[in-house]
Amino acid sequence: MTRIAIIIGSTRTHRRGQAVAEWVHQYAQEHSPEGVDFDLVDLADFALPVLDEPAPAAWGRSYAHAHTRRWSETISAHDGYVFVLAEYNHGVPGPLKNAIDYLYDEWSDKSVGFVSYSVHGGVRAVEQMRTIAAELRLADVRAQVALSTFHDFDYEGADLTDPSTTGRFVPAARHLDDLATTLHEVVAWAEALASLRVAVPA
Repeated sequence: MTRIAIIIGSTRTHRRGQAVAEWVHQYAQEHSPEGVDFDLVDLADFALPVLDEPAPAAWGRSYAHAHTRRWSETISAHDGYVFVLAEYNHGVPGPLKNAIDYLYDEWSDKSVGFVSYSVHGGVRAVEQMRTIAAELRLADVRAQVALSTFHDFDYEGADLTDPSTTGRFVPAARHLDDLATTLHEVVAWAEALASLRVAVPA
């Protein structure tokens, strides 16, 4: 069984990421090949504080805190990942980078794809994520989904002075092709890297 985690990378109360991730998850479940499971993992459910482990994760998995061990177990259980992330101030959202830095070996020799959103599609955050992935020995796939907060959300009747207003997610149909390709590549690379995960013990 190949398991892929769809990770919601924003923890903000009024976030768009949850609607986007649910769209990804629904499509993945409806079109997943036999032997592949997609799980929705919400970073907000883990309530990770600013990194508080006494030793760097690259030194091993001897974690001091229960919240780290719980996060480690979740990430370890998957063979690949799809990060759903916003672009904050030209980069990766702080909570997501913090969560990534809690772990090291758990990410290694697995695949990763990206579904991003922002005014400019979140592509600059994804470029940062590709650099981070290389250090973690995560194989990032070429395909990605870049959603516009202008064109892929409907704000009709919304009160833009209300911070709870995030707009209704209405992705353009053309994004489905990009999503299908991204998911296919993540699964294919996760399966191709399986022998490395067996060969290199945790």
